[in-house]
Parts: sequence; structure tokens; C-alpha cells
Amino acid sequence: MLFIGFGFPYEGPAPLEAIANGCIFLQPKFQPPHSSLNHEFFRGKPTSRGVSSQHPYAEQYIGRPHVMTVDYNNSLEFDTAIREIMRTKVEPYLPYEYTCEGMLERVHAYIQNQDFCAPETPFPLANLSKPVASPGPLFVPLPNSTALGWAANVTPPPVWPPLSSLRLLVSQEGQSCIEACQSVLLVCEPAHFRFINNKEALRGLEVQCEAVDSETNHVLPAFSVARRECGLQRDPLLFSCAGHSPKYRRLCPCRDLRRGQVALCRECL
Repeated sequence: MLFIGFGFPYEGPAPLEAIANGCIFLQPKFQPPHSSLNHEFFRGKPTSRGVSSQHPYAEQYIGRPHVMTVDYNNSLEFDTAIREIMRTKVEPYLPYEYTCEGMLERVHAYIQNQDFCAPETPFPLANLSKPVASPGPLFVPLPNSTALGWAANVTPPPVWPPLSSLRLLVSQEGQSCIEACQSVLLVCEPAHFRFINNKEALRGLEVQCEAVDSETNHVLPAFSVARRECGLQRDPLLFSCAGHSPKYRRLCPCRDLRRGQVALCRECL
């Protein structure tokens, strides 16, 4: 069975229902991604997020053989996908996070690990608990990875998701943190932005800065390689995983994830 998406509506429930009933979902790839810069539906909305297909979740976290994402304007690619679908038989598939058990597990984690009535834990670097004998950096290289992690000799603030899930990564110029994290099978975690919005993060990444300014711009924290300028975010409300600029490489607070439960990190339960 085949369920075909024609590009709209975005991220609706119907493709997931079709996949759960044994259909293959064929959807269009958007090149360039649809956003407020090039598509009327998003125009005027306060986001710079771009969607790469009709259902990015299905594309990224389900994928083949249940989901085929192709360029509908490329007749050869479309024809190849149809022929592959005709040869493919799939069983009904429902991601764990969309089951009743998965939903209850996620809600339980949110409720048990967050206090919505308490003020947010402040993060002044001066209050970090470090052994006096070995001060060391705040972020350290992770084995077999280009990312940095929270240093083991630094006592992390009591936050959730825990900082053990943090993977500090640098985006390419023009790349959003969503894309940068996805490229290494991680997700961008907005809650971690405030822990990387500092000179310690720039120093750990060995970024060469002639000046470090504090500004209000949704692509910050970031740096310009050409101008050797670095910027930190002045307004925490502007932290954005979706922001991107051809002039900047961004500091991205990626985190690990549980297979089948993307909203939670590995140590979130």
C-alpha cells in the first residue's frame, strides 16, 4: 500500500497513521527547504526554521523502507522510487514514542525531572565547583567525536536534561544547529544554550577571536572565521536551534537521544 504526500499540510498525523497501517509514505523533498524566506505559509511567522520535506520527522527518524523522500521535480528519481516501492513489502510500523507506553514514559520523565514552579538554576561560571588542584577546562574533547562534552572534574548544575547529554559542536557557515546536530545523529537541545554561551566554550573549541561582543541576534552564540569576531547572546529569549547565517559558524548545544524516544536523552530516565 502507498500513501502519497503532495507537500501540504506539513507534519500532519496522517502519514504516521498510514505507516502504522502498513503503508509506505512517499513524500516530496524540498530544495531549498521551505521557510519564511521563500514560502507563503511560513511568511510572517517568528521562526527561521526550514522544513526539508513535508514530514521531517518521518524523513529523519523513520526513513526507508517505510518513508521515501524524493525530489518530485526529478522524474528519474521519482520513477526509481516508485519502482522500489512496487518491489518492497513492509509491515505496519509505529515508532515507540507514538505508542501509549512511549507517551506515558515521556510525560513521566517531564513531570518527575522538572519543577515548573522553581526559578531556573543560575549559571555563573564563578559558582562552578571545580577541584582547586586541577582547574581544567569546562569543555573537553569526547573520544571518537568532533564534539566537546562537559568536563568530568566540573560539578554540573542540577538541570534537566542533564549536562552529561551535552555535545558542543560547531556548525558550518550557513548551517543551522538543527542541521549540524542531525548530521552527527544528535538533536539540538535549546535548554543547553545557556551553558555554552560563554568564552569557555569558544576557548574549548579553539576559536580565534580578536573581539568577543554580547549582542541580540538569533544566530548567537557564533563566530566569523573571516573577521575573527565572536558573539555571545545577550537575550536568552533569542536562543534558536533554527537560526543560520552565511557569515557565521554557530556554537550548537547538541545532545544525545534515546532510540525511539527522540525527546529524551540517554540518561533522562
